[in-house]
Amino acid sequence: MPMNYKQYQEEVTADVAKVLRDAECQPILFVGSGFSKRYGKGPNWEELLTALAKKCPLIDKDFAYYKQAQKGDLKKIGSVFTDLYREWAWGKGKSEFPAEYFSATAPADIFIKHMIAELLKNLGPNAKGSYGSKDLDAEIEALKNISAHAIITTNYDQMLDPLFPEYEPIIGQQIMRKGYLAIGEIFKIHGCCTIPQSIVVNEADYQRFDEDHKYLSAKLLTYFIEHPLIFIGYRADDPNIKAILYDVYRMVRASTADIVPNIYILQWDPSITDDSNPAREYVISVAPDINIRIKSITANSFEWVFKAFGQAGNLEKINTKLLRALMARSVELIRSDIPKKYVEINFQQLEHAVESGENFAKLFGVTSLADPSKVNLDYKYTISGVAQQLGFTYWYPVRVMISKIAEETGFDITATDNKYHIAYKIGHKSDQLTHKYTEAAVQLFRRYQKSEPLQLDTGAVDVDKTSVAAAVAKA
Repeated sequence: MPMNYKQYQEEVTADVAKVLRDAECQPILFVGSGFSKRYGKGPNWEELLTALAKKCPLIDKDFAYYKQAQKGDLKKIGSVFTDLYREWAWGKGKSEFPAEYFSATAPADIFIKHMIAELLKNLGPNAKGSYGSKDLDAEIEALKNISAHAIITTNYDQMLDPLFPEYEPIIGQQIMRKGYLAIGEIFKIHGCCTIPQSIVVNEADYQRFDEDHKYLSAKLLTYFIEHPLIFIGYRADDPNIKAILYDVYRMVRASTADIVPNIYILQWDPSITDDSNPAREYVISVAPDINIRIKSITANSFEWVFKAFGQAGNLEKINTKLLRALMARSVELIRSDIPKKYVEINFQQLEHAVESGENFAKLFGVTSLADPSKVNLDYKYTISGVAQQLGFTYWYPVRVMISKIAEETGFDITATDNKYHIAYKIGHKSDQLTHKYTEAAVQLFRRYQKSEPLQLDTGAVDVDKTSVAAAVAKA
């Protein structure tokens, strides 16, 4: 019996549910210009260049002329338009642009990027509270309920921002400077109209983007491999999709015979009927002689598709800002020499503690040394200085006490940075550690000398070693 579209929907929904269940994590959304066109009547790249041509009097021929002259290469057209916008701005178009752009230090391509930002700044739903129709409103609600782990987009506009107000926008090169990837982030990898200079539109921009692509891929590849991923608003032959899938291919070395199980492309087809049975997969050529198979979902309404990806559960009751702060502080606390221990806390404790780095650190038995310039005041003794305080003429007896305390208590004060001791390198090339001790260490050794009970504080101290070395060097 031939399959109908209802059966197709049921089987695709079941497949997505299985992938989400196996992955045990939220999906990633990869959003292209088709999204903005569908929900905000926004332009695709060619339509944006056409609109830019109409704004600049020096672009005096039909867009088709430039497309013909540049053999359809939109990046090259972007470069031609960039030069013509600069010429216009410094001439009769000067009143169209902010005064600060007319400086020798301002980027030469800022004028066309400013105009792009102006064209897109009001892009949004056709009417307040509505995306054009009841059906589209329902699609948007289903999209929001996906509770995506993260969203990646090549769009310059702000269509996504109001839909995911708790998500943090990471724009352009900011992703390179971000030390960790958290949850609830919108990665605008081609820039955003809120920062015109970040926009990627001409050959020079794309060359820089391609040079940085390996670093971007390294940041995001874990997302592509571990999370369910759905492309929304892209053609299957889009170069952005091909670049991502080529990275995936190099990572997993998939063959055409092996479908990538966690990656889907959503394709719109207005001709879908109750009897339709669309293809379940799509083969994409990502490089010469290299094809990769991904899962395809075809629909004339996306509501059911977004609901399928929402089966992972809703994070609505979880504060994504809190989760980002938690992950940031967790990354900052990681040190290989901090003793490993289990920490039992509840979510209320976590929410309270994450507001303060000091409080958060104490959950893990770590005290934060916030001001490295105070190192010389707190950790003021070398081991020879400790020996002098204890009445010895040389350092060796102190080393013996450290070893004996470690044997008797299981705590070696020189193995970590702690209340009694820190270790750091002086100079970039030196592997030799400098050890410094506090007054608390002196008192600890005195009690040991007198055979008094020891009350050890075994909590580690989180120290910025570079700042400490700099602070000590200045002293």
